[in-house]
Amino acid sequence: MIIAANLKTNLTRHDTALYIEELEKCAQKSSQDVLVFPAMSSLDTFATKVEVGAQNAYPTINGAFTGEIGLEQLDEFAIKTILIGHSERRHILGESQEFIAQKFDYFKEQGFKVVYCIGEPKDIREAGKEKMLEYISAQYKGIDTSYENLIIAYEPVWAIGTGLTPTLEDIEDIHTELKKKSPAPLLYGGSVKVTNAKEVLSLNNVDGILVGSAALYVEHFCTMIEYADEIENQKQN
Repeated sequence: MIIAANLKTNLTRHDTALYIEELEKCAQKSSQDVLVFPAMSSLDTFATKVEVGAQNAYPTINGAFTGEIGLEQLDEFAIKTILIGHSERRHILGESQEFIAQKFDYFKEQGFKVVYCIGEPKDIREAGKEKMLEYISAQYKGIDTSYENLIIAYEPVWAIGTGLTPTLEDIEDIHTELKKKSPAPLLYGGSVKVTNAKEVLSLNNVDGILVGSAALYVEHFCTMIEYADEIENQKQN
């Protein structure tokens, strides 16, 4: 399974280094793929099993793009994993599907592992399953769903940071539908926390989780990794 943490605009460079140091201890004991996306100012070269990625980058080597970082900055830290299409960049920062697809193409060409986020706002969810799938399908426009280094993360926008989550049945249902669109691993995100992670990870067609605020507590995030190990061991036995 893939257990990923998006630290967003949290933790200093010093605190991030301590976080990854602690996380490494449980990652070393686990068979899961563990990914962490720190704040931009906390990117560094970490000698760790934990895979460190960028929350964002501009599709360029370098240049006149104030406030952005490019391939040159990522290469400095040997970063080859990136988060693209997160709802906060779509809805708060105004990234269009066209620009998101441009980013995807650029980092695909560079061989990056791309964690690509999709999801619907509350009004679309309430409009019914057909409208919801239509809305999410539009977020696949311009995206190579067969890209070998693609990971898709389904995050209902209305569940991010709200404490609200779809029912387990709803998560399993939408993941089953989305699995028809791409062979890529499919993660669930949206108010995943230590109290519900085990149930979510146990669902059919859920290949892992993308965790936001709950991952800031490294001990909680380590527990989620342990849950994934338990579930995999149970399936093997």
